[in-house]
Amino acid sequence: MKKPESLMMSLGYVPEWSEGSVKPPIFQTSTFGFKTAEEGKRFFEIAYGKSSLEPGEQMGLIYSRLNNPNMQILEERLAVLEHSEEAAAFVSGMSAISTVMLAYLKPGDTLIFSNEVYGGTHHFVHHYLKSIGVNVLSILDWSDTKQIEQTLESKGLIEKVAMIYCETPANPTNTLVDLKAVVRLKKQLESRLGKTVILAVDNTYLGPIWQKPLEFGADLVCYSATKFLNGHSDVIAGAVMGSREAIGPVKGLRTFLGGMIAPYTAWLLTRSLETLHVRMNYQTQNAQKLAQFLEGHSKVKKVLFPGLESMSSSQKEIYHKQCKSPGAMISIVLHGGEAEAFRFLNALKLIKLAVSLGSNESLAQHPHSMTHSDVPDEEKAQMGIELSLVRISVGIEHADDLIEDLKQALENV
Repeated sequence: MKKPESLMMSLGYVPEWSEGSVKPPIFQTSTFGFKTAEEGKRFFEIAYGKSSLEPGEQMGLIYSRLNNPNMQILEERLAVLEHSEEAAAFVSGMSAISTVMLAYLKPGDTLIFSNEVYGGTHHFVHHYLKSIGVNVLSILDWSDTKQIEQTLESKGLIEKVAMIYCETPANPTNTLVDLKAVVRLKKQLESRLGKTVILAVDNTYLGPIWQKPLEFGADLVCYSATKFLNGHSDVIAGAVMGSREAIGPVKGLRTFLGGMIAPYTAWLLTRSLETLHVRMNYQTQNAQKLAQFLEGHSKVKKVLFPGLESMSSSQKEIYHKQCKSPGAMISIVLHGGEAEAFRFLNALKLIKLAVSLGSNESLAQHPHSMTHSDVPDEEKAQMGIELSLVRISVGIEHADDLIEDLKQALENV
């Protein structure tokens, strides 16, 4: 079997299909012609679950809300990267995350939720899901699964648990969630309730190269594909990977919510996957050099970066058992407060002051007032999102130039 790096160049596409074009063309069409009415009927029977594919039978193209060659090529390659059976591509990361939650949660159900997550996810859970009657138990410490069970029981929520959702490393503090502990909780609940409890993990920071939650027992892995998967700051997209069984309801709901990826966006993302390993591995090399520099700087109170010796023993233990690399996201806590953080950010020259992450260019932002501005201040304090915390996404510029930029910006603090 070829390695993923090689498969990203050709999987799912044969040049002879498109006049010998080495790269897949953009199938910018809304609908596809059928050879016969009988063929159209058969495709719709399969698409709407009225019938299943026979051995050796292939599903045909119907309509780009249902399937499109660019989307199918992309999804095949995403599944290979994640070592999953299926993948579903979306118009945005939030579309992917919200569709997963809506596919498995209904009013009255309980969601066990890792509260330290991307601000958009936090808002969707606490402002929308709660408004439609979904019960949410927010968790910061996953180490004591028995205590989580007891809390669920005391609140009368345990019988309705339908999903566990976590993000690791957490945005923006790089806090690691022990996936083995979360899977242990999932199995305890499934044994008690006699039903499946879906575990979904946001793997945007480290996946799909540096961490593979499916190998630990997760059912679904969610991504903002805008970030590392694309890496060029020119696409908004999302992705979900998992087993065929777990992806089924997600794809079904995607069809009717209309959140599928567009052909041109899928084509751009397919292009990006060809260089994914090269980009991400270079980015983490840069990040490790920057983290080492920042740890020794007098203006920096704390560096939050997986794998550092300054991590707590429990965090180091999680890192070594589930992460293949520390990634390319660094958060620093400066001495001072918001004013010092803003002076630092305003002084950056090479590193751009912008939200988002995982792209070729390095970016820095202020989570407390930007990406996580909607999170209540008391929750931010519990998570360690301080006023002087700055999040840095490390790109592929030369590490020496990035360090020089950080050095001159820190002089302003």
